[in-house]
Amino acid sequence: MDIPVIDLAPYLEIAGRLSGDPAELSGQLGASLTELCREVSRVLRETGALVVKDPRCSAEDNDRFIDMMEKYFEQPEEFKRLQERPNLHYQVGVTPEGVEVPRSLIDKEMQEALLAMPAELKPAVPKGPDPKWRYMWRIGPRPQNTRFKELNSEPVIPEGFPEWKDTMDSWGYKMISAIEVVAEMAAIGFGLPRDAFTSLMAQGPHLLAPTGSDLSRYGQEGTVFAGYHYDLNFLTIHGKSRFPGLYIWLRNGQKVEVKVPVGCLLIQTGKQIEWLTAGDCMAGMHEVVVTKRTVDAIELASSQNRSLWRVSSTLFAHIASDAVLKPLGHFSSSPLAEKYPSMAAGEFVEQELAVINLKGSKSKA
Repeated sequence: MDIPVIDLAPYLEIAGRLSGDPAELSGQLGASLTELCREVSRVLRETGALVVKDPRCSAEDNDRFIDMMEKYFEQPEEFKRLQERPNLHYQVGVTPEGVEVPRSLIDKEMQEALLAMPAELKPAVPKGPDPKWRYMWRIGPRPQNTRFKELNSEPVIPEGFPEWKDTMDSWGYKMISAIEVVAEMAAIGFGLPRDAFTSLMAQGPHLLAPTGSDLSRYGQEGTVFAGYHYDLNFLTIHGKSRFPGLYIWLRNGQKVEVKVPVGCLLIQTGKQIEWLTAGDCMAGMHEVVVTKRTVDAIELASSQNRSLWRVSSTLFAHIASDAVLKPLGHFSSSPLAEKYPSMAAGEFVEQELAVINLKGSKSKA
């Protein structure tokens, strides 16, 4: 199955002229854009993923970012560990390989669901923590006063990369802008006010969070780089990776290999949008595994003397830490609403980080 590609350009053309009055919105959008918004919410609901084309985000922007991250991840381990901040839950700086634990290894409810899956739909079974590195870089302003300072910390810049801040900020801001447009369109499609989601995202702990997987060491078919899991944030967005291997599970249980067209972006639903919609839009399950297609891409990259680090161009968009997570609007009367009690988004994030081994000990600073 190919995930539909949504062109954001028609909405972007009129977004600046839309009023905040929900009663006037339908007339301003017109029939075709209203239907496009419904399509965005429908695809997110049914697949947990969406491919978009944003004229502000080019393939060249993505390439520039991946080029720099390949150079960084190729550095010696002792250099990269200088940017490690376990005392801040690894929410800034680098997370080394072997730290992040796949949820499927420790979540009993998830393990029971996996046992009931048909063999051809089951995810690969990881043997331990993910063998991938990750770098966390904050995007956008943070609140001056917050109960969750560790989730809103200052960024870490590695030495020897003068282009670091400009490259990270440029790509990160473009991707968060694409997320905001999708969040507006999804809110309209779900029958909520246009700013239902984006108002909660303001000053959220958004993180540009590329992963780096060393295919020269872990390039054997079947290797699991990111074990079966969901994302804890609101929406996740990726640029196209240079190596395949991402699989997602649709709402109906179907397993799909994701192929992102050049110049497009992949968006996946996280746990926070599930909370806000009382489960109408579920957090999408996914994994990253070395497949036969990955091995073919490794062989081609080797023959062309290109980097063998698989970089994911990933950004996690969050609800603001001090904002309240709860079912919004008509979703609050859903029969499933009681499964999603009100809580601060930062409290929810801390609980989730503790489960997957990223809520580091203060003594590790």
